[in-house]
Amino acid sequence: MGIVLRGAAPLTTHLRPLSLSSRLRCSLASFPSPTSTQSKEVCNLKESDDFLQWLRQKCGTEISSVLSVGSSVCGRSLFASKPIEAGDCILEIPFSAHISADNLPLEMMALIPNEIDSQSLVAVALLAEQKLGQKSDWAPYVNCLPCLGEMHNSIFWSKEELEMIRPSFVYRETIDLRKQFEKDFLALKTAMENFPDLFGNVQLENFLHARALVSSRAWEIIKGVAMIPFADFLNHDVSSDSVLLINVKKQRDEVVADRNYAVGDEVFIRYGKFSNATLLLDFGFTLPVNCYDQVRIFMYVPSDDPLYAEKCQLLHEHSVPLKLNSNTSKEKERSFLIKQVKTSKGKVKGIPLALRAFARVLSATSVIELEEMAKEAAQSDGRLARSPLKNRQREIQAHLILFRHLDRMIQGHLAALKGLQNMNVVDGNKSFSIRRKMAKDLLSGELRVLYSAHSWLAAYCKDTRSA
Repeated sequence: MGIVLRGAAPLTTHLRPLSLSSRLRCSLASFPSPTSTQSKEVCNLKESDDFLQWLRQKCGTEISSVLSVGSSVCGRSLFASKPIEAGDCILEIPFSAHISADNLPLEMMALIPNEIDSQSLVAVALLAEQKLGQKSDWAPYVNCLPCLGEMHNSIFWSKEELEMIRPSFVYRETIDLRKQFEKDFLALKTAMENFPDLFGNVQLENFLHARALVSSRAWEIIKGVAMIPFADFLNHDVSSDSVLLINVKKQRDEVVADRNYAVGDEVFIRYGKFSNATLLLDFGFTLPVNCYDQVRIFMYVPSDDPLYAEKCQLLHEHSVPLKLNSNTSKEKERSFLIKQVKTSKGKVKGIPLALRAFARVLSATSVIELEEMAKEAAQSDGRLARSPLKNRQREIQAHLILFRHLDRMIQGHLAALKGLQNMNVVDGNKSFSIRRKMAKDLLSGELRVLYSAHSWLAAYCKDTRSA
């Protein structure tokens, strides 16, 4: 939501975070989302004073005269040190404080393949600063970042821990993401080896750590992404309208208060609306109850379907992308995201029309039915089987395909949750306890979404049958 900056230059635009920051040295898996009513304690630690002094020197200007570094249930946080009014510009960080791909030598950039994304490039830049240690111009900031043992992104989970979330699509996405990161590392390692003084002997574990720090903390900027010191001390509050802005004319990032703050109040910013799946995969924490939860389901054309070739061809002709199931390498599938089902004025929200259309194609038992679907699509907007089938019995069969699919997923989630409940946790294994709690949050949230879609489908089939 746009905020009007008092005296702002006209070239000010939104600076979106890549993701919700995983707060410093704190697992939100164990805590509720922060609110302004929670206890807070303004920090007087010497390291905080040193950090602000470094940042002012780095930026060559006052960063903020109204914010102080403190601690809350989420670790390092920012608090109002003076009264703040809605609309006040409370934070200014010049572009010169960024850690971005611009930190890398041009000679090295020429060695990096074009397919490497900007997040991985920033991870490499961060590795270089970590190698410099206290000699780095960003040492006070780098020293504040969570160490590897404090991060619980699913890419760091063991095989046994990942088994806890096997029913969730996050299981597959975690494996795919780690493979992608490993591929990126091999490509980047060749370039880094040409600069041993800058990187030393970087291992995969080092890269994964840096990459996770970037994905959880970096912000989108004009030329890609960047780590922005101090700005990522701001905690997330979904009810906040404050966002990080980029002022191209003044070459700085700015934060504008969306509300009044009294001295000692924690100051918040809004990062986005993320499901537990995204939080777990990218940021390493979950919420006990997350209204933004969603479930990715995979629907496929069975390889033993007598009309397998015809259905795949029809879907292809109507721009419905299919890919081989990585588990079987025989069946072609497509994924869909479903959300908590809501109905309004007779319309259902949460189950995509494209998913219902896919089920209608799957339910076809003759070439004639498929030809009728293609003809109807050609006479409308070209999209396939978006309207209910004229044959009520066939319409019911299509939705029963979805109903049964979700039923199997529900049973899988229930079994996994029961397993988590009966699982023994070794005393002192804090990391495993945190991850088991995260697995429970993830599966419970997905189960709520599945139940809502399952119930709606049951009612739809009943209503259609009685119509």
